Amino acid sequence: MINRELIRIKTIQVIYSHYQKGGTQLDAAEKELMKSMSKAYDLYNSLLLLMVAVHRIAERTLETAQSRYHRVHDGELPSPKFVNNLFINQLACNRQLNEFAEHQNPWLDDEDFIRRLYKQVAASEAYQEYMAQDDEAQYEADRELWRRLYKQVFMKSDELDALLEEKDLYWNDDRFVIDTFVMKTINRFEQQAGAAQELIPEYRDDEDLEYAKRLLRASLLGADNYHILISQFLRNWELNRVAFMDRIILQTALAEMMTFPQIPVSVSINEYVNIAKMYSTPQSGRYVNGLLDAIARYLIESGKLQKEMPPARGEGKA
Repeated sequence: MINRELIRIKTIQVIYSHYQKGGTQLDAAEKELMKSMSKAYDLYNSLLLLMVAVHRIAERTLETAQSRYHRVHDGELPSPKFVNNLFINQLACNRQLNEFAEHQNPWLDDEDFIRRLYKQVAASEAYQEYMAQDDEAQYEADRELWRRLYKQVFMKSDELDALLEEKDLYWNDDRFVIDTFVMKTINRFEQQAGAAQELIPEYRDDEDLEYAKRLLRASLLGADNYHILISQFLRNWELNRVAFMDRIILQTALAEMMTFPQIPVSVSINEYVNIAKMYSTPQSGRYVNGLLDAIARYLIESGKLQKEMPPARGEGKA
């Protein structure tokens, strides 16, 4: 789950923080990176648990409504269809998720918020369409409902964004990436797997964990050389006048280009341009693109970087 995209973002965030704190403790920066990525996986599990928490509010709401009906025989007996949803009941029984919940469950003190979120779920188009269908429970339809609910309600909840930021400073920045993994998890669930359904692992393999450590160290230890290289391609501009976040993005991108021979130059450029667009100034994407493209071509043509020449990007020098 902690993929290369998230590792790059986390590395840049940690380097930014490292310099803000004086930039002296390399081991401390590495520990911070590991902690930051672990927190991202906690968020993944926590968002899955949030769906379960909303379902439990639905169960209690149904029980209350059924009890009232049997006491006063007023109105219609409420439908148990949403509560009986096959996918969410499977998720609620998931062994890995319940193991996580035994050690930490961030929603235990947030019942009021969960009730409000359930009301939004019940008012959503996806829920209304699902409840209007009289057919028997079907696993694929039940799973599709929760995919739609997560996309229509959970991902668009400003209150959830604010609460996540309040709970953990790491989480708000991680949300846009982790949401994609929650959606992937919903899509990959299979009914026959039952409670043993595997969640997405924290790391795909040890190689990604090693990539994270090497990228951070290369970025910090080679910073002076990368800054000299960047300065050579600035037009009538001093390095210290380049936006601080842009400098870190460029520095980390060059560390990746020159440390990992198996990663194509075009991949590195694309990834860090996207990060610049998200985390720096409105002009940063184009600016970072032009500089990285020019530097990469120089390094390859001068034989300092043994990679294929990336295709022309049409941006020119910065």
